[in-house]
Amino acid sequence: MPEATIRDVARRAKLSVATVSRALNGFENVSEQARERVREAARALGYVPHAGARSLSLSRTNAIGVVLPDLHGEFFSEIVRGMDREASRNGYLLLLSNLHGSPEQASLALRAMHGRVDGLIVMAPNLAAEDLALALPHRLPSVLINTRDIGAERPTIHLNNAAGVTAVVEHLAALGRKRLVHIAGPAGNVDADERAAAFRDACAARQISCEIVLGDFEEASGTRAVAELIEAGHAFDGVFAANDNMAIGALQALRAAGVRVPADVAVAGFDDIPLASHLGITTVRVRIAELGERALARLLSSMSKFDRGGEELHAPELVVRDTTRQESQA
Repeated sequence: MPEATIRDVARRAKLSVATVSRALNGFENVSEQARERVREAARALGYVPHAGARSLSLSRTNAIGVVLPDLHGEFFSEIVRGMDREASRNGYLLLLSNLHGSPEQASLALRAMHGRVDGLIVMAPNLAAEDLALALPHRLPSVLINTRDIGAERPTIHLNNAAGVTAVVEHLAALGRKRLVHIAGPAGNVDADERAAAFRDACAARQISCEIVLGDFEEASGTRAVAELIEAGHAFDGVFAANDNMAIGALQALRAAGVRVPADVAVAGFDDIPLASHLGITTVRVRIAELGERALARLLSSMSKFDRGGEELHAPELVVRDTTRQESQA
């Protein structure tokens, strides 16, 4: 049996196709009596509006594009969860894409969204501002999260990385830690660069010895960095990783080497992914899902012309757990 069409609904309801279309799309210039006749006819025929045709008639897709550096890991699943919660409340679906590595691939991912979504949320910390400006569809409302931008014309949301890092260093200093190691994220990543710079400045201001080693935000790089430091005979009593994944890796390497945490070495991370709480890792809480929710809300405001752009700075907070508590032994 063929699927019912809008013409079948119009014929059964004894109304014009134009009236049925207006009723199904929620326009106000349809009487309640006509609207009810359309509903009854659609129910009886099992009619489901075609999403593509509906989008064309309304000049909108009811979809929001989300372009992230990665779709794997707890951080990204949490931020998407927040976006999806706000999108669902407002009748939108999410269309997700991965930026991949190079500016060329990032450009393809961004341009692929054009014509498919009503607005775009972009988190591209590795992308230069010039590359972003070339890749973003100019007329598509967009919100940027922790992403470099030229001219700050679009609504942007940034984490106050310096405040979060300074809180960690102050906490470790208060514990009497004097030789700190920072496992940084990949060079060129805006969050990694800001956190490394803030760590260096905070240690210098407190006259604390510090060392920065390079990681890549993956757990294995945290394990590798600490294992190499131990093998090389470096002395340190505190490790601050630029994200929780690397902090988890560092914790594993320390325990494998028989180093007591936090008695010998204190460990802290950044982001507060769910696993950090489970493992008792001190970290900087970003409220990741709320960040995603706020980005989606700002995008909807921008699409309605209420959000005129500008930067919004989100202040993270220190969460102290077992890996830095003086009374804890592990």
